[in-house]
Amino acid sequence: MRGQSHIVGFVLILGFGVVALGTLTAGVGTVIESQSANADGTRVAADLGDASEVIERTGVQTDRVNFANGQLSTTERTLRVLDGGSVEQTLAVDALVFESGDRQVTSVAGAVIQRAGTSAWLERAPPITTSETNEVLVVGAPILGTDHWSVGADGGISVTLRTNVTHDRTALGRGNFAVAIETATPGPLERYFERQNATTSRRQFSGDEHGSVVATFPTERTGYLVVHDLNLEVRDG
Repeated sequence: MRGQSHIVGFVLILGFGVVALGTLTAGVGTVIESQSANADGTRVAADLGDASEVIERTGVQTDRVNFANGQLSTTERTLRVLDGGSVEQTLAVDALVFESGDRQVTSVAGAVIQRAGTSAWLERAPPITTSETNEVLVVGAPILGTDHWSVGADGGISVTLRTNVTHDRTALGRGNFAVAIETATPGPLERYFERQNATTSRRQFSGDEHGSVVATFPTERTGYLVVHDLNLEVRDG
């Protein structure tokens, strides 16, 4: 009986060890996946930040986006310019969205937003500038200008973004302007615009998938809309 007890005890210990080892292995796997998603999120945010600088140039440019695992795709997004609460300009700007685990990076209307779990922050501000002293508002509106597409990776991929940038400026005259950007992550844009002395609200426009952050600028000013048409093409490698 004593020998059987030793055997049973050994089997139980071995069983607990196997369970513990399995739990440890699963935990390590989760940590590795999380670290990989974090690294990809940081890398893609930097790549999309660099790529968004094409609005400062004209003609053909190429940029690369690299990630180990995840999916990069386009999605519909809209930017609007309002005057006195009425919509004066509506632009289908669309967005680039990268997703990996609980990480998401979105490039929309020139802004780059990164999200990790329930936290989100602005990596790059939208090209919207205002001066209360000169009473001027300049709304830069990068438009992807591409068909909708999606590319995924499990083991590494490099995507080339080729743009052929043109610019068009429209004078909006004098008005009490607001800018509305459709986004699934409103918090970072709200905080940014509030630092620019704008009043923010959220509004759901007809036909949009998500609500928009509406930034209303104080006092009347002269407005300009500068459309940056990227004419984006996507290539592997």
